[in-house]
Amino acid sequence: MDVIKILIHGLEFLLIGYFGFASIYVFIFSFAGLFKAKKRNEIFHKQRKFAVLIPGYKEDSVIVEVAKQALKQSYSEDFFEVIIIADSFQEETLAELQKLAVKVIEVSFEKSTKSKALNQAMKVIGDGYDVALILDADNIMEDHFIEKVNNAFNQGYKVVQGHRIAKNTNTSFAILDAISEEINNHIFRKGHRVLGLSSALIGSGMAFDYYFFKNTMANVNAVGGFDKELELKLLKNRTKIEYLNNALVLDEKVQKSEVFSNQRKRWLSAQFIYFGRYFVPGLKELFTKGNIDFFDKVYQMVSPPRVLLLGLVVVISFVYFAINFFSLANLSGVPAIFWYASLLLTILAFFFAIPKKFYSSKTLRAVLTLPKAFLLMFLSLFKLKGANKKFIHTQHGTVKSQ
Repeated sequence: MDVIKILIHGLEFLLIGYFGFASIYVFIFSFAGLFKAKKRNEIFHKQRKFAVLIPGYKEDSVIVEVAKQALKQSYSEDFFEVIIIADSFQEETLAELQKLAVKVIEVSFEKSTKSKALNQAMKVIGDGYDVALILDADNIMEDHFIEKVNNAFNQGYKVVQGHRIAKNTNTSFAILDAISEEINNHIFRKGHRVLGLSSALIGSGMAFDYYFFKNTMANVNAVGGFDKELELKLLKNRTKIEYLNNALVLDEKVQKSEVFSNQRKRWLSAQFIYFGRYFVPGLKELFTKGNIDFFDKVYQMVSPPRVLLLGLVVVISFVYFAINFFSLANLSGVPAIFWYASLLLTILAFFFAIPKKFYSSKTLRAVLTLPKAFLLMFLSLFKLKGANKKFIHTQHGTVKSQ
């Protein structure tokens, strides 16, 4: 009986250690995100040539409008080119794209991936560019996006992440997805930059020194989460990633529970795979070279997603509250106050991170869907096998003109 009690108490300490640290972590960076990051002065005065790379797989419903919108930039049209990487597009869609001032590169693979599409496109277009700007097939840049990215490159950065925001909030899941992205923007991008660490990449709305990106991507073969692999390679080489909070890219949010589930399953699978691959190198980089940026990113691979963090901390805190309420505290090895503190820190982190525009009755109704989102995320933990070995396509809806 004592052995069982020791095992239970050991599990309790592991849980509070894992979730407690995660709560402290998100609180620190969320609080930091309330302040402004220190900006570099311009050290160059150059107008760079941009390759705006837009890979798409069967994105016939959105790609023509996205291509039209991508051409509407304040940046000189002589210094950027929109390149559509068309994988499995219909002939009618290709014909419509050919009418626009964009370059269309058709690709086809036995197993399609974003990294394969980007690598093939860069082989075709050559090296006549200074910056590779990556968009998803549903993304729309604000008018001054390229101009703002170019200014960041003039400050000496080689990698820049823009601020991706929701294009649509038409369903409860879309609202939750939009809020989730803003929380991550605040904590893992803005908050990190305020404290001098690199911004997290997000897979689109990001720009790289072209030669640097082409050579780095040549060694990236990820099926899912290519941005995670790319990010880890960059941070291991101590390449600082800038975040532009005022450079906006509209991104379509998931509208249905099944799409939400598939998307999160793919993300979780990629995270755990990269954590296993980079945990030992991360420790080595931290203790032998003081590479905090790299180790911080490795930790993010195993930290609980925000929905799971909130949901599980709420559930476990309630369990400890019930134990105390029924005077069964002697059965617990961890004082309930630790879980209450973890819950408070998590709630405060979310409160700091969620933009004011989301504090509305519409969001309140969407919150009722939160338990379902939590359950889908939790169940995804048991369905990760093979999720990173096959391409899971997220279908997008029709893009409206801005």
